[in-house]
Amino acid sequence: MEHQDYFRQVSGFIPFEIHFIIIITLIIIYYFIIHFDSLFFLVFICSYMFLAPLFGYLGDRYNRKLIMCVGIFFWSLVTLASSFIGKDHFWALLLTRGLVGVGEASYSTIAPTIIADLFIKEKRTNMLSVFYFAIPVGSGLGYIVGSEVDDVTGDWHWALRVTPGLGLLAVILLLFVVQEPKRGAIEAHPEHTLHRTSWLADIKALCRNPSFVLSTFGFTTVAFVTGSLALWAPAFLFRAGVFTGEKQPCLKAPCDNSDSLIFGIITVVTGILGVASGVQASKKLRIKTPRADPLVCAAGLLLAAPFLYLSIMFAQASTVATYIFIFLGETFLSMNWAIVADILLYVVIPTRRSTAEAFQIVLSHLLGDAISPYLIGVVSDSIKKSDSYMWEFRSLQMSLLLCSFVAVVGGAFFLATALFIEKDRHLADNYVPSDDAPIVVPKRGRSTKVSVSSVLI
Repeated sequence: MEHQDYFRQVSGFIPFEIHFIIIITLIIIYYFIIHFDSLFFLVFICSYMFLAPLFGYLGDRYNRKLIMCVGIFFWSLVTLASSFIGKDHFWALLLTRGLVGVGEASYSTIAPTIIADLFIKEKRTNMLSVFYFAIPVGSGLGYIVGSEVDDVTGDWHWALRVTPGLGLLAVILLLFVVQEPKRGAIEAHPEHTLHRTSWLADIKALCRNPSFVLSTFGFTTVAFVTGSLALWAPAFLFRAGVFTGEKQPCLKAPCDNSDSLIFGIITVVTGILGVASGVQASKKLRIKTPRADPLVCAAGLLLAAPFLYLSIMFAQASTVATYIFIFLGETFLSMNWAIVADILLYVVIPTRRSTAEAFQIVLSHLLGDAISPYLIGVVSDSIKKSDSYMWEFRSLQMSLLLCSFVAVVGGAFFLATALFIEKDRHLADNYVPSDDAPIVVPKRGRSTKVSVSSVLI
């Protein structure tokens, strides 16, 4: 009841669910925007990685709502500006698309921590699952609407002019509807009982948290696979169609965008199904074991690997079979989105969560989708023996097999996480900050470190 009274005061009688729906709307808008222009996705990822630690630091210390508002407004502004840059100013276009990373860095590092401060336990898991529906939905809509706007207008710049208005709407909703909850207000350790430590101390503590580190590496493999598929799957499907004779080579624009449209639809549907099934499987397994979350994540990746392999190998024989296996592979791949976020929130104390989100973002993108599209392209080019349509298809087919291998490695990381999850959750739940520094006191002829308070009378 005290928790409910508190939130009635801070939210002005606005129900939790209204705050939550607004946050979900914002993340859908964001992923909708960034997947309009996959050509500059790598530049965006790089800027996002470098900015995430800054916003993680700020998010653990200052007003999170205002930080998100500033980031979203800036991202909308540079998105609109980039749509007016001509082809003669490529570097300016590259710069503005890179600055879009400000939006995700300010939002993705902070939004989950606000949800964590509004809900606990099973309800938090459910709300995080709805939150992470927004990623595949927004990404899929980016593919779908982006290709349709390009077809209708004949100019891809118009795709970038659709979205800034949505960003402005997001800022208005954040400013006038969403309130800032206190960090850890509904948990065992509310914000006023926890002492903020330095950024370096936070990083050291996170690096000593095995569950956080291992689950972050596991999530990095998910980012690697999804980044590879996001950039190369439509091209691979098109080349497969040309190889089998179902489609004509694209020698002059406009080209056939049907593969991007279908892949976008698959991304939306599999994301929803995967996140929902992962959360439900975890809830049922928790009855039997407290290690349910990392085990479900491991199962998702290990099941995704063979279906991704089959989707790649069947491309030359059956387009329908390829789409079916992609559907199954992406569904299993999406099972861990909400669960990984939940793991982070319950093995990390409230005053370090934004920094932990930023750390996870940097590592997962640095070793994941920032390099995977480039790596797949390099491997494909090294395999290709000629510029024929056959070798364009075959070389990309062989290079994409790397995704299945990486998915298996990710499953191993989550299995390792299961070994430490109980201990690390217990440590976070029972965290007791130290108020004083240790001093050296002789004990039986030897020096030992004890706290100041223990020797004061």
